[in-house]
Formats: sequence, C-alpha cells, structure tokens
Amino acid sequence: MKGIFWIVVLSMFFTACNKFASVPTPATAITGTTIYNNDANAIGVVTGLYSAMSSASPAQAGTISSLSLWLGLSADELTLWNGLPNIQALAYYQDRLDAGGPGSEYWETLYLPVYSCNAAIDALTGSASLTPAVKQQLLGEAHFMRAFLFFYLVNLYGPIPLNVTTNSQSNLTIARSSVDSVYRQIITDLQYAAATLSPAYLDGSLLNPSADRVRPTRWAALALLARAALYNRDWADAEKYADTVIGNTGNFSLSGLDAVFLKASLGNQEAIWQLQPTNTGVNTEEADVFVLPATGPPNNGLGFGVYLSNSLLSSFEPGDLRRSHWIDSVTAGGTTYYYPYKYKITAYNAPVEEYPTLLRLAEVYLIRAEARAEQNDQAGAAADLNLIRGRAGLGLITAGSQAQLLTAILHERQVELFTELGHRWFDLKRTRSVDSVMALVTPIKGGTWNSEQQLYPVPSRELGLDPHLTQNPGF
Repeated sequence: MKGIFWIVVLSMFFTACNKFASVPTPATAITGTTIYNNDANAIGVVTGLYSAMSSASPAQAGTISSLSLWLGLSADELTLWNGLPNIQALAYYQDRLDAGGPGSEYWETLYLPVYSCNAAIDALTGSASLTPAVKQQLLGEAHFMRAFLFFYLVNLYGPIPLNVTTNSQSNLTIARSSVDSVYRQIITDLQYAAATLSPAYLDGSLLNPSADRVRPTRWAALALLARAALYNRDWADAEKYADTVIGNTGNFSLSGLDAVFLKASLGNQEAIWQLQPTNTGVNTEEADVFVLPATGPPNNGLGFGVYLSNSLLSSFEPGDLRRSHWIDSVTAGGTTYYYPYKYKITAYNAPVEEYPTLLRLAEVYLIRAEARAEQNDQAGAAADLNLIRGRAGLGLITAGSQAQLLTAILHERQVELFTELGHRWFDLKRTRSVDSVMALVTPIKGGTWNSEQQLYPVPSRELGLDPHLTQNPGF
C-alpha cells in the first residue's frame, strides 16, 4: 500500500464521506517504507490519530469527541432546547435516526482511522530502520487505537465488519461479524498493546518520560481491557485487569473533584489517558460546547441549544458534591438551565490547564465493583463503590443483595460518568435497561421509543458499496 494514501487519510479522518474501503489508491511512488524511514516521520503519522481526535469539534456528529453530546441526546442526559430547531439534533434526541443521515455518521468517520491503524501496523511491522523501542511503542499504540475504535463501532452498530487489513478489495466485500467476534478482536489487540506499550508516560520522542498522559501506555490498554471484558460479561477478567490498574498506586489515585479533568502535569493522578488540546486559543472543545453563556441557550459552540435533563438532575442524592462541582447553571428569561461543568475554562487564550479525558481511574473502580457484584463478592463491590461515593461526600452503602448492588452501581455510573463519551447510552443497552428507561424518556422528548432504536443505522451508501453488508433492523 502506498504510504501517501494513509497520510492523506489521517488529514481527512472526520470529514470523508465514504468508508475507507471505497477510497481509491492514488498513483504515487512514495512507499510505506519511505514514510517509516526514521523515528520522527513514524511518530508523526501515529500522532496524527490523536491530533485528529483532539481537533475535531464535539458539535460534529461522527467524531470521538462528539459522543458526549450526541449520545447524551439519544439517552436521558440532555435536553434539546426548543428555541432553535436543528433537524440533526432532533433526530438524535427523539431517537428518529435515518440510514441516509443522522446516526450513520459514526460508521464512516470511525472506519477511516481503523484503516489508518491497519496501514500503520503493516508498515511498522515491515520497517527495519526505526529505533526498536520506538517501533515497539508505535505498534502498541496502533493496536490500542484499533481496539478503541472497534469498541465504539460495535457499541453503536452491533455486528460490524472486522476490517483488519489494507486490502481494499476484500474490505469492499466483507460481511458483518458477530458482536462476540468483534470483542475477541478488541481483546486480542488490547492484550498485544498491554504487552507492548511502555508502562511509563512518554514525550513526543517516545524515548523520554512525560508529566502528561497523552499517549497510550500499558495502563490505558489494561483499563480498556477491563471495560471490554465487562461489556463482554467476562467478570473475572474485568476484575483482573481492573485490579492491575488500581494496584498501580504509584501512578494512579482518585483526584479531588475539581482536579479530575485537569491535565496530569497539574497533579491529576486520576487520568489514565487524555488528549492534548490542539486548537488555538481553547482549552477543550467540550467546555465550548456544554458551558452555557449568561444569556442561556443556544450554546456558544453549537448552532442549537442543549442543557442537562431533569432525569439526570433528579438522580443526584442530596449532598452529592458532584452536583455542585460538575454542574453549573444560568437563569435566562425566567428559566434556569443546568449544564455540564466538568470542563470549566472557556476564556479564549487562557492557559491550557484542562485536557479531554478518555480513560480515568473512577471508571476502573466502577468496573471492578460491577465485576465483583456479578461474582457475588458483595463486600468487595461495596468497598469499591464507597470509594467513589466517599469522594462525592456521600454516605457509605452496605453490602446488600447482588441485585441491589448492581442497581446502585448503575446509578453511580450515571452520576459519575455523565456526558463522558456516551457511557450512559452504552450502560442502558448493556444492562438491558434501555427499553424500560427510554420508554418513559423518549415520549417526554417528543418521540416514540422502539427497542430497535438502540442501534444506529448503517449508512445506505455503504450498503450499496458492499453486497454482503446488511442493515440493522428497523431502518
């Protein structure tokens, strides 16, 4: 495969209109070997994966950074302001997605970086001119990123094509693989990454330590392995991988609520993997999208308005410090609007102190709590849950029945991980509570709930390109 192709792909991850399999290869003499002839070039190409994620606007459905907004609209986290209608936002909000539009965006834009990971793995494996430690780290990062992308694809769309090569001909005729098969691939990639990635956080040279945590490490791979095992209902492995991360007390500990979304170099020991902001003048795009101006909605970073739902607000127990530290409000026109305030800095050109956080320790504790509860270790589950509750200023719970603990853990995930990359939407589906919750919530949003709406639609144009590809039921 000619190297220039996937360099171009890196620059168009989140804007291309066709899946990578249907993009033709340009005629060029530059080869993958040429691109990987030195450490700097190779590092630059893989770093493009993170830069693309960081620079993409959360307001544009289809990007990783947009999951917090659009999946929050699909679930019961956000309310869509009715003062400025937006067709795309309304479709997500009322769960009325369309194979020709809303809901299909993630398929196309997440498969493009999957292709780039495949191309990087091929080229790195064949390169003989890189520093061995650099080559090993980059291979680990490419496998980690492919697993990360497949995780979101399978949770958005269910069975998906497992494209793990750069063979455009075979990619055009591949059928959907079962969810179990996708998780096997995710876990295989992450096990490779955990064995290959550095245990230390590295700087841009991949040879020196870094005070920030913007490249995947062994710990990021283990944290994502714990999540994948939990979603795959492999409770023992979920606990095992979570144990390993939690046990690394030299690197990780729960931070104070106001430090959780700061960059690690400012003392945030909870961060496992973050993105370095790349857009000039801003800390995080998340703050730009969610923080409301004094005038209320519409939001500054959107062409429409969103704020937190009454369903989420009413879920917080009295005295929960997350309610006062991670939520703020404005009153406009006699109405008070509450909004996510996890990322707080909106001033242009302010010192960069907040980094978008993709993996953090609190989630790992909640993973282990759930895995323990599923294995009837009620005392262990309660202990993990109480660490998260204690930080939030809440009283401890006792080890009740398995069902009671699982309900408490799902509730804790709702108020701890709200508006973070779609956790709530995925939790409702994997715990099989989506129908009972959304049957109540969707009518309030002006829609009608159907269980088939929990999967997003495969783009119609992809069905025309791949004769073996099938649509999700209901579309």
